[in-house]
Amino acid sequence: MTILGIGGILSDAACAILKDGKLAAAVEEKKLARRSTAGELPEQSLAACLDLAHVDADAVECVALARPFGDGPGASLHLQIRARFPNSRLVVVEHHAAHAASAFYPSPFETATVLTLDRMGDFRCGGVWRGENNHLHLDEELYYPDSLGDLYGRVTALLGYAPNADEHKVQWLSTAGDNRFVGLFEEILGGGTGELPRIDRSYFDSDRLERGEFSAKFYEKLGIEDGTAIPAALQPHVAAGIQRATENTVLRMAGDAESICLAGGLGMNALLVAALESKRNVFVQPAAGNAGTAIGAALHAWHNVYHQTARTQLNGLCLGPSYDAEQIKRVLENCKLRFRYMLTEGEVVATAVQELTDNKIVAWMQGRMEFGPRALGNRSILASPLNPYSTENLNKFIKHREPFRKFAASVPAELAAEYFETGPNARFLATVGRVKTAHRKTFESATLGEDYVRVHTVAEADNPLYYRLLKEAGRVTGLPVLYNTSFNLFNDPLVCSPRDAARSFYSSGIDGLIVGNFFLQK
Repeated sequence: MTILGIGGILSDAACAILKDGKLAAAVEEKKLARRSTAGELPEQSLAACLDLAHVDADAVECVALARPFGDGPGASLHLQIRARFPNSRLVVVEHHAAHAASAFYPSPFETATVLTLDRMGDFRCGGVWRGENNHLHLDEELYYPDSLGDLYGRVTALLGYAPNADEHKVQWLSTAGDNRFVGLFEEILGGGTGELPRIDRSYFDSDRLERGEFSAKFYEKLGIEDGTAIPAALQPHVAAGIQRATENTVLRMAGDAESICLAGGLGMNALLVAALESKRNVFVQPAAGNAGTAIGAALHAWHNVYHQTARTQLNGLCLGPSYDAEQIKRVLENCKLRFRYMLTEGEVVATAVQELTDNKIVAWMQGRMEFGPRALGNRSILASPLNPYSTENLNKFIKHREPFRKFAASVPAELAAEYFETGPNARFLATVGRVKTAHRKTFESATLGEDYVRVHTVAEADNPLYYRLLKEAGRVTGLPVLYNTSFNLFNDPLVCSPRDAARSFYSSGIDGLIVGNFFLQK
């Protein structure tokens, strides 16, 4: 049975293919097309998924489409799908149902409370679900304006960032703040009197069209002049207020559940995931945003339309395209680039370790592209923690981003406990951990706040080549940890193709590029 899932039509469009209950492919449109048009079928990711799954359009038995997909009845989209997949059944899945399915069905839990939290999808902004065996039951719904995602976006705008895009900056900024404004944001969210948030609208003024539309009452509570920009000294504390109030609210929404599944835009908040992990068993959908609804729609159809009982596991998220040596060589030669070809995997790993040991920054492109926004060792920029200039080089000269946005520390899963305390969602870089006291000096350039660090635990089964690279770095230097940040520049999507990789390499301060078995230097 082949099920094609399509999600994020209006934002972050993606496709996924479930083949006999196993994820065969998942790709976001913007990574292939380098852009996407709202309301249109994601043609390039659709074609890529069919190719990766070795499936013809005629063989697709079901197309599961996650809402919302545009204004009006959507007849045109329906007709396009019917023409493209003539033998398929069309299943339309509500937005939060797709989020819930994406989180619960791949989880290790037979029973769980499932939270779907975003800004607003299908007029909803949240749901509390009961997951039991292979069934999902909706218990509570949240509607705008009682939206955690919307409030977080308003604070993002208040602090001078772009809402619906830069919320992650507020998250990381919060690690430098204290709790002075937590009570204020708890009050805005309803005072913590109930399990579900109920936004106090007196803190907003709809006639104000900037800085999140906060009212004079809000500025009075902050203790600053009405309508002024938040002083730099207060910004981390405001960020900490919304972050910790959000964590507290989500914990209340979970009630006394032992196991929690999480999806929706707020599932991308790694500090929130860590706060939940400290108290409960947690599984977060790694691609928690709109793109992940493509997987959720396919899983919903598998369990609820076809009544299949076999659960799908996320055995790694490297579900996108890969490129063979001939394809890579053709691009490099067309671009008139000089390169060295390495004959063996051992030579590839040894070359990378030598460059990193020499304090070089290395772009690393191998195998199938990751699904979701995080680099998991196939489209990564790497540096050694032993490099004293890694922070400055990665953040300032390569990524051009704020110093409070840190990179991840990748470590073999079985060795992680020696250096870090972290939860199971570190497998997909979906949480944060803490640096153990003995190693704080080593990892100070990647540390957030006092001891937070973005930990990426790498199992050999998930990514054999990247795992081998980490182990070899440990053998050579005594430290089996590498700093890892996504291979992309200037707000571009994660690189996908060899051409994307070469363009980003030569547009940045990266010292070396290893793409497949090809090594390029400047």
